[in-house]
Amino acid sequence: MKNLIEKFLKNEEGATAIEYGLIAAVMAIGILAALQATASSVSTNFSNVASNVDASV
Repeated sequence: MKNLIEKFLKNEEGATAIEYGLIAAVMAIGILAALQATASSVSTNFSNVASNVDASV
Protein backbone atom coordinates (compact mmCIF):
# COMPACT_ATOMS: atom_id res chain seq x y z
CA MET A 1 0.00 0.00 0.00
CA LYS A 2 2.87 2.35 0.81
CA ASN A 3 4.40 1.78 -2.65
CA LEU A 4 1.09 2.53 -4.32
CA ILE A 5 0.76 5.86 -2.50
CA GLU A 6 4.36 6.80 -3.35
CA LYS A 7 3.75 6.03 -7.04
CA PHE A 8 0.61 8.14 -6.98
CA LEU A 9 2.40 11.12 -5.43
CA LYS A 10 5.30 10.91 -7.92
CA ASN A 11 3.02 10.67 -10.96
CA GLU A 12 3.21 13.96 -12.93
CA GLU A 13 1.26 13.08 -16.07
CA GLY A 14 -1.76 15.12 -15.02
CA ALA A 15 0.42 18.15 -14.35
CA THR A 16 1.63 18.12 -17.95
CA ALA A 17 -1.93 18.02 -19.27
CA ILE A 18 -2.87 20.95 -17.06
CA GLU A 19 0.14 22.93 -18.28
CA TYR A 20 -0.82 22.34 -21.92
CA GLY A 21 -4.37 23.39 -21.12
CA LEU A 22 -3.16 26.62 -19.52
CA ILE A 23 -0.91 27.36 -22.50
CA ALA A 24 -3.84 26.82 -24.89
CA ALA A 25 -6.05 29.12 -22.80
CA VAL A 26 -3.45 31.90 -22.77
CA MET A 27 -2.99 31.58 -26.53
CA ALA A 28 -6.76 31.74 -27.09
CA ILE A 29 -7.02 34.88 -24.97
CA GLY A 30 -4.18 36.47 -26.95
CA ILE A 31 -5.78 35.62 -30.28
CA LEU A 32 -9.14 37.00 -29.18
CA ALA A 33 -7.51 40.22 -27.96
CA ALA A 34 -5.70 40.64 -31.28
CA LEU A 35 -8.87 40.04 -33.27
CA GLN A 36 -10.82 42.47 -31.14
CA ALA A 37 -8.14 45.13 -31.58
CA THR A 38 -8.28 44.88 -35.38
CA ALA A 39 -12.05 44.42 -35.74
CA SER A 40 -12.91 48.12 -35.95
CA SER A 41 -10.33 48.90 -38.62
CA VAL A 42 -11.42 45.93 -40.72
CA SER A 43 -15.05 46.98 -40.36
CA THR A 44 -14.16 50.51 -41.45
CA ASN A 45 -12.30 49.19 -44.49
CA PHE A 46 -15.25 47.04 -45.55
CA SER A 47 -17.58 50.01 -45.15
CA ASN A 48 -15.31 52.14 -47.33
CA VAL A 49 -15.17 49.45 -50.00
CA ALA A 50 -18.95 49.04 -49.93
CA SER A 51 -19.56 52.78 -50.28
CA ASN A 52 -17.07 53.01 -53.14
CA VAL A 53 -18.71 50.11 -54.95
CA ASP A 54 -22.16 51.72 -54.50
CA ALA A 55 -20.83 55.04 -55.80
CA SER A 56 -19.34 53.46 -58.92
CA VAL A 57 -22.48 51.55 -59.93
